Amino acid sequence: MPRLSRAVAFSIASLAAAGAAVADPPAPVKPKQAVLISFDSARDISQWKRSRALAQRTGAHFTYFVSCVFLLSPETRKQYTAPGGTSGKSNIGFAASKQEIADRLEQINLAASEGHDIGSHACGHFDGKDWNKADWLSEFGSFKRILENAYSINVITFEPAGWREIVRKTVGFRAPYLSANKALYEALPTAGYWFDASGVSRGPARPSSSDGITRFSLPQIPEGPDARRVIAMDYNLYVRHSGGFERPSQADEFANRTYDAFRAAFDAQYQGKRIPLELGFHFTLMNDGAYWNALERFAGEVCTRPDVECLSYRDYVSRRRDGEKQASVGAD
Repeated sequence: MPRLSRAVAFSIASLAAAGAAVADPPAPVKPKQAVLISFDSARDISQWKRSRALAQRTGAHFTYFVSCVFLLSPETRKQYTAPGGTSGKSNIGFAASKQEIADRLEQINLAASEGHDIGSHACGHFDGKDWNKADWLSEFGSFKRILENAYSINVITFEPAGWREIVRKTVGFRAPYLSANKALYEALPTAGYWFDASGVSRGPARPSSSDGITRFSLPQIPEGPDARRVIAMDYNLYVRHSGGFERPSQADEFANRTYDAFRAAFDAQYQGKRIPLELGFHFTLMNDGAYWNALERFAGEVCTRPDVECLSYRDYVSRRRDGEKQASVGAD
């Protein structure tokens, strides 16, 4: 090879090597987009079945924040006394019958066996904004006692194996009316809880931790033609859309608006920082089921994606705790 050709070839090879050395590193792999879907009070049996069927279709895992008064009948309702109240009183009533309780216990057991998270929504759905720590601990104690002993309290003879384990794994809480105060956060770790989902944030927010409690917040998301923010929960959408009154003739319109808001909030995180998206629901079919219809459409589209995970609050917190433990063990 002529001397000039060899020099040119060497220069090209050197430039190529230098280019390889300064090439941009590969982009970091994004984490899966987390979606946390939950249900408050969890009363109606048909909605238990419907939600579980949705989970089976999509691979999702949900959190059910149970109200313990729905594990008491008219005959056993005096087993519950609210802080500062009289026995047998509740803002949301009680179960209609022993059979209804048996059916609900069956659903709770099935949901837990399918990997869903059973959490606490307290008992009588009272506003605890003025409660002190002792009041909250009393309410937590009532919840645990009634859940743990629901079979014997209601004289339902067959308590399935593993029921006490379900109770032990109840480590999450959401306050009725999302009404939290300082005393609540003092009481939660004392009562053995891991997380609270009573907060509200302007948009999707990463959970924070304090005193051993992971705190989650339902986001306010843009909704409707004016993109005004609303808490991402069916009841708040119901009030926004129809003032809290049923308008079944507009159910499709409300379902589409809700779906559009959910998808926009999801897409913003999926394409961006992948902050977990939290969505809250009740078992009540408001506006002729508009919000459940939107949920099923939304979950059917996003929860089935390989880079999306619709998981429970408990599983999300468990992973964080496991990661912290591993980091602690590996620290110098």
